[in-house]
Amino acid sequence: MNMESNLTVEEVIRSRRTIKKFKKDPISLDTLKELLDIAIWAPNHKMREPWRFIAFLDEGKQHLVEVLKNEKEKGKFPRPMKPERLEQLLSIPAFVVVVMQADPRPMIFEEDFAAVSACIQNFQLAAWERGIGMLWNTDPTIYSPTFHEQIGVKPGEKVVGIMQIGYPDMTPKAQQRTSIEEKLTVITSAFQLEENKWKIHL
Repeated sequence: MNMESNLTVEEVIRSRRTIKKFKKDPISLDTLKELLDIAIWAPNHKMREPWRFIAFLDEGKQHLVEVLKNEKEKGKFPRPMKPERLEQLLSIPAFVVVVMQADPRPMIFEEDFAAVSACIQNFQLAAWERGIGMLWNTDPTIYSPTFHEQIGVKPGEKVVGIMQIGYPDMTPKAQQRTSIEEKLTVITSAFQLEENKWKIHL
């Protein structure tokens, strides 16, 4: 995929796709650092900067994939990882595990989770502008304590997702979004707001 570097923000947002098939071209650590340095400009309440990142490159990828494989093959409902799936994961150029401090206070937790999610979206858009795609993976494995322990997630931290990163080998077509007319409620007066409350309760 060849993308122009002078795309507008709107063009990057509308053209971005989730990528599941990558070329073998490597993603350098310097490139990841550059993209993460952009991503962390996400809004975050009281500048808590609740994010942390664990990058897996080269032989580090093999460790991460082995841990994922072991997690799939244990537990109450074990599912063996097929060889083709294992090969596909190992072919992904780079992984970045996105971690946040899981504050026990619900309001702080939600603010921080929203901030980290915005950070991931920033990363996606900055990467896409440079012709790099990704998949934001939230497989159930990310909740496993043994998974956390084996990849260096600390007690009290939450894995928000695993970013699979590389140059797209195949870019899917856009899927139609629901019209904003069906998702937007416009309130222009207190009377209208009261009327809307009644409709909700009916």
